[in-house]
Amino acid sequence: MGINSESDAAANLQIGPTTLGMVRIYVAGDGIDLPLDFDPDEADEIAEELRGAAQAARKLAESAKDKKR
Repeated sequence: MGINSESDAAANLQIGPTTLGMVRIYVAGDGIDLPLDFDPDEADEIAEELRGAAQAARKLAESAKDKKR
């Protein structure tokens, strides 16, 4: 499965600080129990990547809408 492959898999996502000063992204679903810890600087970098991906997705969605018109 790649970044552009659709999937019916479902999972819960939680994000928050740990008592040790890390940022945890916690993914849980069928057979998945995945805690991912990042230092605050790494978490900021991930947040920037998410914002960039969201902007790119919006542009692609708008482009697709314009082509349908």
